[in-house]
Amino acid sequence: MAAVPFDQLDGYIWFNGEFVPWKEAKIHVLTHGLHYASGVFEGERAYGGRVFKLTEHNQRLHRSAEILGFKIPYTVEELDAATIELLKRQGFADAYVRPIAWRGSEMMGVSAQNSRINVAIAIWQWGSYFNPAEKLKGIRLDIADYRRPDPKTAPSASKAAGLYMICTISKHAAEAKGYADAMMLDYRGQVAEATGANIFFVKDGVIHTPLPDCFLNGITRQTVIELAKRRGYEIVERAIWPDELSTFSECFLTGSAAEVTPVSEIGPYTFTPAAISETLMNDYMREVYPAEAAAAE
Repeated sequence: MAAVPFDQLDGYIWFNGEFVPWKEAKIHVLTHGLHYASGVFEGERAYGGRVFKLTEHNQRLHRSAEILGFKIPYTVEELDAATIELLKRQGFADAYVRPIAWRGSEMMGVSAQNSRINVAIAIWQWGSYFNPAEKLKGIRLDIADYRRPDPKTAPSASKAAGLYMICTISKHAAEAKGYADAMMLDYRGQVAEATGANIFFVKDGVIHTPLPDCFLNGITRQTVIELAKRRGYEIVERAIWPDELSTFSECFLTGSAAEVTPVSEIGPYTFTPAAISETLMNDYMREVYPAEAAAAE
């Protein structure tokens, strides 16, 4: 837990087109997004003073909002510019970036067609999503009780706030048992992802990963697939059943917060972080750092 509550940090938050002192960036208790999860967000990281794939993230934020039936009142270019300026104002080189858009407090009820669409961007310093010491040897995952829903029952192509309710429940339950996170199955019983990251497995030098047909095709996931292909690794995107887990030698997670994180256990199944996991972990860090920042180190 952070030593200082998040609403008491210093600096600025970009809020509906203005740079607002951090502690003054507030909303009303009857905000629609709070009651009905009518909000979308992104998770990004800045490395060496540059946000990795900033435009792609803001494009996805727009797509997510459209899927939830509202339009973000700022262009991708405006969001990019606001993020770059905010990063400078915060004075951080390496940081986490959280843009979010949600329906406001003008209407209360399931229907809120005329509510204002609010947009905010916050940037703070946030280290590794998982304990660094655990990350090097591989983290331990539980197997979640909740499953990723059928796309016909939830807007799974959107990074929508409401879809993360079962992720929070699952991660809390896993942590209570001593695990770092949980792997979620999908509505068919196939392997889907972790609570906030995509998942990959290695067998006989080939990398296998679930098809993202009911969960996000993560931007980090896509980046790591490209890095693997550059290395000449074969990537197989397919349905993966839990009873296959015993046949894989390596496992790792990918995500903007998780970056590339090796896994040593998933419930009763064990893996050994090895060459492919380590190679892609290192390749990813080289990819995200601006060339001039890496040269200066």
